[in-house]
Amino acid sequence: MSQIIAEGRRTPAAERMLAVSLEPRDRSALHARIAARFEEMLELGLVSEVRRLRERYALTPTMPSMRCVGYRQVWDHLDGAYGLATLRDKGVAATRQLAKRQLTWLRATADVARFDCLSDALEEQVCAHIAAQL
Repeated sequence: MSQIIAEGRRTPAAERMLAVSLEPRDRSALHARIAARFEEMLELGLVSEVRRLRERYALTPTMPSMRCVGYRQVWDHLDGAYGLATLRDKGVAATRQLAKRQLTWLRATADVARFDCLSDALEEQVCAHIAAQL
């Protein structure tokens, strides 16, 4: 897809593509959801998952898979750099930073229909937009 776009070629699929972005309007609600989701990941065994991966495979902290948000913080925790509470704080902070970068990128994207992903009427709004475009 990147090559097609760079070359300026048009494909039948590109002519029918609709760009839709789901972005939260309420930043505090997004932050609360990020914190709740990271807490849930910890409760569901994120630390033991990374521990098992380290035991099973020849992984290093510089590998892209281990540098992703969440895994990086757990890796440092397992190395004894900090406790569980700090792991939680660092994981939430890193996730918030990632979300901010993603939202910045989305806002710079042109010709995108934007919808509040936290809206109770999200499905209806997106479906109405798509129907109007078809």
